[in-house]
Amino acid sequence: MSSINDLAPQFTLKNTKKEDVSLSDFSDKVVVLAFYPGAFTGVCDTEMCALQDNLKSFNELDAVVLGISVDSPWANGGFSKQYSLDFDLLSDFERKVINDYNVVFTGLGGIEGYTCANRAVFIIKDGVIKYRWDAAPNPGVEPDYDEIKNQLESI
Repeated sequence: MSSINDLAPQFTLKNTKKEDVSLSDFSDKVVVLAFYPGAFTGVCDTEMCALQDNLKSFNELDAVVLGISVDSPWANGGFSKQYSLDFDLLSDFERKVINDYNVVFTGLGGIEGYTCANRAVFIIKDGVIKYRWDAAPNPGVEPDYDEIKNQLESI
C-alpha cells in the first residue's frame, strides 16, 4: 500500500525536458514526493505554487521536491514554465507509479473512466516512506504545508 516505514517503490519517469529522473537519483536527500491530479487545474496550481513558495525552506532541510502527475512532459513543461517552478515535474503517463504508491483517482472533473493521481504527499528518506498524506476521497483538498515542513524538521 506504500505506507509509513515501507520501502518506497522505485521509479524512473520523464521530466519536462524528457530526461529520465529516478527516485534513486536522490538517495542522498530527503524527497518530498507530491502527486497531483493534473496541470492547470485550480487546486493543483495552488499546491505547486505553495510548494515552490516553501522550496527554499525545504532545501535548507536537505530535501528536494518532485511533482508527479499523469500529464505529458509537454503539459507539465507548460505548467512549470507558467508558474516558474524550480523543481522537477514528472510524467507518469503509463500510470504505473500512481498504482505502486496506491494514489489512483478515477473520475476527475466528472470524466467517467479518467484515471489520474490523487493529491498525495510522501516524504522519503533512505528509500523508506517516513510520511504519507493523501486527499482521498477528495482530491480538492490541499496538504498542510506547515505539517510537511514539521515532518522534514523531525526526520
